[in-house]
Amino acid sequence: MDREERLSASKRARACVQAISPYVPGKPAEEVAREYGISDVLKLASNENPLGPSPRAVEALRDSLAELHVYPDGSGYRLKRAIAEHYGVHPGQITLGNGSNDVLELVARAYLEPGVNAVFSEHAFAVYALATQAAGADAKVVPARPADDPVMPFGADCAAMSEAIDERTRVVFLANPNNPTGTWVEAAELRELLDAVPEDVIVVLDEAYTEYVEDPSFPDGVELFAHYPNLVVTRTFSKIFGLAALRVGFAVSAQTIASLLDRVRHPFNVNALALRAAEAALEDAAFITESRTVNREGLEQWQAAAHERGWQTVPSRANFITVRTSFGAGRVFEQMLREGVIVRPLGGQEARGGLSTALRITIGTREQNERAIASLERALDRLRAEDERDD
Repeated sequence: MDREERLSASKRARACVQAISPYVPGKPAEEVAREYGISDVLKLASNENPLGPSPRAVEALRDSLAELHVYPDGSGYRLKRAIAEHYGVHPGQITLGNGSNDVLELVARAYLEPGVNAVFSEHAFAVYALATQAAGADAKVVPARPADDPVMPFGADCAAMSEAIDERTRVVFLANPNNPTGTWVEAAELRELLDAVPEDVIVVLDEAYTEYVEDPSFPDGVELFAHYPNLVVTRTFSKIFGLAALRVGFAVSAQTIASLLDRVRHPFNVNALALRAAEAALEDAAFITESRTVNREGLEQWQAAAHERGWQTVPSRANFITVRTSFGAGRVFEQMLREGVIVRPLGGQEARGGLSTALRITIGTREQNERAIASLERALDRLRAEDERDD
């Protein structure tokens, strides 16, 4: 053992941090292209908008390039005002984040510590567990609905989540629609959960994909939070607005909660370009409408292809679909990767309860979907042939 190993500062890190299994991002398209000698790589792994960024956002970015020497507005005044006008809330109820992930971590930083817990569903967004563990708190993972559930297979069981809350619970995390399954919670069930949660427990309603939902009866957290003072609603500009590279999201909550989150927020957590682009994208109604249309048609295309081929899918109202096969997700992923099609194999905590064979596939354009469907079909054919040879 050398001197560096003996004196490694990593040994002094908090035990809860040392125990974290880091989030492992997928291979970038450029690396896949180099490794497999493929010039045209299709990435459908990160739920990005296949139409690209909002054109209005791009124009705003161009107009902002001459001001790169100026620090961003630490309070995000203009973007907060734009969000407030768009959603009918007060600017003081808005917390800006470096993506909605940042806001989720702000909640954990403000409310979680050793000796308390956070409640969330099985198959929930990975950041809930990471933020909880980093804060030194305990995670109470509630089993999701089973694969054969007639209401919502693999969906969050809100009744079970409310029962899991105890005197040490400080935060409840719930995504609607959920990532990585695409499942959702209807308005009546969500209200029952909110009514059951004690007022001193924060409920984080993660609505990163809500703009893709076209059902007018779908619950809107921004409307609900006025009736529930312990509700924090998070949204992002990374998905339907097409600004994933800029990392900007926000939360809407009671001003008392927003004030607390602001105390643990870094002063310049959202950069100036992101602030300007998000403000412009927010009002790009034509782009949002087109994005919804492409996504709806793409979901229908995937569902029809899956039905025709006998593939099992998980109900989705997001901009991705989860497909279950008869092979391990990693094996199918590798086969598709060799053709230059990148998807997301579910694994780890996500794989429990029947998702070890599942792939999360972003909805693309019609042509992109056709390529991914054909690639998945060939991958499954090769794996069947491979297993038959081994037998």
